[in-house]
Amino acid sequence: MSEPKFIALTPKLHDYVVRHGAREDEALAAVRESTAALGDIAVMQISPDQGALMTMLTGLVGATRAIELGTFTGYSAICIARGLAPGGRLTACELDPDRAATARRNFERAGVAAVIDIELGPAAETLERLRGEAGEPFDLAFIDADKTGYPDYYESCLDLVRPGGLIVLDNVLRDGTVLDPDPDDAGAVAIAALNEAIAADDRVDVAMLAVADGITLARKR
Repeated sequence: MSEPKFIALTPKLHDYVVRHGAREDEALAAVRESTAALGDIAVMQISPDQGALMTMLTGLVGATRAIELGTFTGYSAICIARGLAPGGRLTACELDPDRAATARRNFERAGVAAVIDIELGPAAETLERLRGEAGEPFDLAFIDADKTGYPDYYESCLDLVRPGGLIVLDNVLRDGTVLDPDPDDAGAVAIAALNEAIAADDRVDVAMLAVADGITLARKR
C-alpha cells in the first residue's frame, strides 16, 4: 500500500499558504480582524485561503446567481460576490439581525453591497420560498449555517442549482469528530451522515477537500 499523499498543516505553514495563495485586501482583512474581536464565536468565519477558493470557484462556474446560507459578518459573501460574473447577484441568508447589519456594513466597505441581497430569517424558510417561486436556477450555493440543518439545506440546494452548478458545504470534518461522532453532538452526527449520503449520491460529482475544517464540492449532474 502506497503512502498517503498529504501534509500536516502547521500554523506556520498555513500562514505561508495564506501569504502566497490568498490576496486578502484591506476590506477583507478588516472584516477578519473585527470578527476576531468577537471572541470564540469568530471561529465561524472562513479563513483567507478558503475565501480565495470561494472566489475562484464562483468565477470558474461563471456564476451569475449564487446563494449563501449563513452569512455571519460577511467575509465569505464578499469573496463570493467578487467572483460573480458581470450582472451577477448573491442572495445572502442570515438568521441574526445584528450579524446581518454588520455584514451589510462590511459589504459597503468592500464595495459589493450593490450585488448582494440579504435575506433575514431562517434559511429553511428562504429556501422553501425560493423553491416555490420557480425562478432562474442558481449557479452556486454555499452552505455554512446550522449543522443539523445541512441535510435539508443540501436537498433544497439540489433543487435550486442548475445542472453543472456547484454546491459547496463547509465544516464537513467538524474538527475530526465525523470519524466517531458523539451521539450527543447533533451537528457532528448530522454532518457524518450527510457525508456518507453525498459520497453515494449519483445525482452529483463530489470532491471533499481538506481545506480549513473540510469542504465538500458537489457538482450537480
